[in-house]
Amino acid sequence: TRRWPGMTQLPPTVWLLALSQALAMTVVSLTLSASAWVGSKLTGPDWATLPLAAQYLATLLLLSPVAWAMTRLGRRPVLAAGALLGMLGLALAALAIARQQFAWFVAASGLVGAFNAVAQYYRFVAADVAPPGQHGRAIAATLTGGVLAAWLGPALASHTRLLGPQPFTVSFVLLAALAGLAALCALAMRIPPGALPASGARRPWRTHARNPRLWLAVLAASSGYGLMNLLMTATPLAMRCAQFDFAAAATVIQWHIVAMFAPSLLSGRLVQRLGAPGVMLGGAVLMLASVGISLRGETFGHFQWALALLGVGWNGVYVGASSLLTECCWPAEKAWIQAGNDSMVFLGVTLMTAAAAPAVNAWGWMTLNQLALAPLLLLAGACGWLYWRPPA
Repeated sequence: TRRWPGMTQLPPTVWLLALSQALAMTVVSLTLSASAWVGSKLTGPDWATLPLAAQYLATLLLLSPVAWAMTRLGRRPVLAAGALLGMLGLALAALAIARQQFAWFVAASGLVGAFNAVAQYYRFVAADVAPPGQHGRAIAATLTGGVLAAWLGPALASHTRLLGPQPFTVSFVLLAALAGLAALCALAMRIPPGALPASGARRPWRTHARNPRLWLAVLAASSGYGLMNLLMTATPLAMRCAQFDFAAAATVIQWHIVAMFAPSLLSGRLVQRLGAPGVMLGGAVLMLASVGISLRGETFGHFQWALALLGVGWNGVYVGASSLLTECCWPAEKAWIQAGNDSMVFLGVTLMTAAAAPAVNAWGWMTLNQLALAPLLLLAGACGWLYWRPPA
């Protein structure tokens, strides 16, 4: 309690959401490491990231329908239904790998994307059920579930990838079981009626259009997440080109995911002390430092340290942007503003993921990092402007 003041004040549902986040991110971490490898074996290097792109596209398309369903049915049944769709998709992915069917694998990835779409609301549900003044810490606490995923996903991959008729068949079967456990967690949650998206007064769109804090929250989350995903998805392919094996790439991704979520133990407190724009600015600077390390070489150490800094930087941008977004919403506006924000996020993620494999094959790892510099500098400049901007 002394070390993490405020965390013990969070309701049990927040910790169930953190566990659900851990299970969802375990799916993400293993599919991130395995999908490009499986895709390249099934169809060739140029289309290797198409399954991941299909996953993110499904997430993008379903974010608004999920928000609508939550307003009609409540959050708990929608969270459970999303996890069950993920379980179905992961089971289908295992069957597709066993039968060497690339089209099935892409379709299965779309169903996994439905699970991911629902999982994007875990942090917002946590903010809604948290006590007043604890929204930032509830968001951060939920994201700490990713630390468990960083170890569980690669451990599953390393111990199960060679089992079964084809590599990763058993891995995806076990992921299906984890998605089923996430559905049980959702059914055990207690979400007060007041935590659901409320009816009531809404401000006109032109009011939001004049709010720079809202626009920066959306643009920072979408550009930061998109650029992080571009470099993260490209890393296993770049390491393969540099003659590293799957185990080395999985280790780099594992530490990257640890770096993405471990700072959540502190980032909620930093948001309270520095404000959301300050945390976002720090995150953008660390992402720039990550690119700087990547440009210095292609040894294992360069890949590992660059991806670790990229993860810490993403955490600052994402937690800060999520907290800033909640500050800009009235209760009746939450569902559609959150859905609009995450739709922008996954539009960027989908495009960047689809571009990762062709970009690495056409330009190489160094050029890809050089191209990331300009948008990261713009992101850092925008966060700095809002941080030092006098209060309105």
